[in-house]
Amino acid sequence: MNWKFWSKKNTKTNKKKKSQTREWVDAIIFAVVAATLIRAFFIEAYTIPTPSMERSLLVGDFLFVSKVNYGARTPMTPIAFPFAHHTMPLIGTKAYWDGIELNYHRLPGFSDVKKGDVVVFNYPMEADSPFNRPVDKRENYIKRCQGTPGDTLSLVDGQVYVNGKAAPNPPGEQTDYTVTTTGIDINPQSIQDLSITNYEGGPPTMTKESAASLKGFSNVKAVTQNIAQKDMQDPSTFPNSQSKPKDHKYKWNVDNYGPVIIPKKGWTVKLDSLTLPFYRRAITVYEGNTLQEVGNDILINGKKTDSYTFKMNYYWMMGDNRHDSLDSRFWGFVPEDHIVGKALFIWMSWDDNASFFSKIRWSRLFRGIH
Repeated sequence: MNWKFWSKKNTKTNKKKKSQTREWVDAIIFAVVAATLIRAFFIEAYTIPTPSMERSLLVGDFLFVSKVNYGARTPMTPIAFPFAHHTMPLIGTKAYWDGIELNYHRLPGFSDVKKGDVVVFNYPMEADSPFNRPVDKRENYIKRCQGTPGDTLSLVDGQVYVNGKAAPNPPGEQTDYTVTTTGIDINPQSIQDLSITNYEGGPPTMTKESAASLKGFSNVKAVTQNIAQKDMQDPSTFPNSQSKPKDHKYKWNVDNYGPVIIPKKGWTVKLDSLTLPFYRRAITVYEGNTLQEVGNDILINGKKTDSYTFKMNYYWMMGDNRHDSLDSRFWGFVPEDHIVGKALFIWMSWDDNASFFSKIRWSRLFRGIH
């Protein structure tokens, strides 16, 4: 009897083995895709480029920023070169194609942005010329959230007040001071130990704790915090910095500022000569409406109105280095679609100005950000 019908047919085909080059290409593609997804939806590395957050965060600190805490944004400019933010390295061209731009959406997160959080966000002013960048391709900034949607915020002699109550001061907050000595110079090592910056170039910048210690030196007569006087107008502060000629001009500065109401989704504001300077940009640039002023009339999308209801939440961001920070005091509100993520911890800290064997700030490694 022929039992061959019991045997399985040999269906195995001769598969062509992948070349070593093909295996490398597949591995690289997989790694790029995986890293891009992690960077977009979970966690991203960030470097502190400026001293605006000192002494909380130092130039040369390398951070991890969580996308999941507030919920990751879905890609808004989906066609872009991997790992390049907005500009291609070396050649300096755009690293994205803005022919396709998607609407803003955010995945569910663990929490909303809270007052006191250290937040990475896209710099809102890069919506303007000469950059004209899409929201998610604007430069990354890092500041501390001082006001959340619906809050009324002001500064009195450098102290932030939210809804009429003094806000907690950041642990590393510092400002400029005037130091008067008896004529005997302060030991440079003491200046370094107290983390005082700009002492030679002036005005020296330090925390309140360092200022208190410096006052105890025998050759120091006085240490006075530099506070801009109330009603002294700084034309570079918001909304003066974005006002039109007929707008009301506010006598505000970086230390005495406000009050200002931070827009909240669903909040309806009455539009007039006093409120329009604050909210014109949010209505037009961030929420995509056209606004015209014809005589005393206000037209939004061609329709006469005296009010506007906001579509997004907004935030007020400030640097801990209060006299050396370009923040909401100068350019206003940060829309919710600009929020990138929450700063978690420092994984590396590098001091370019230190000697070769002291460049790594070992005490800052894996330090949480508060």
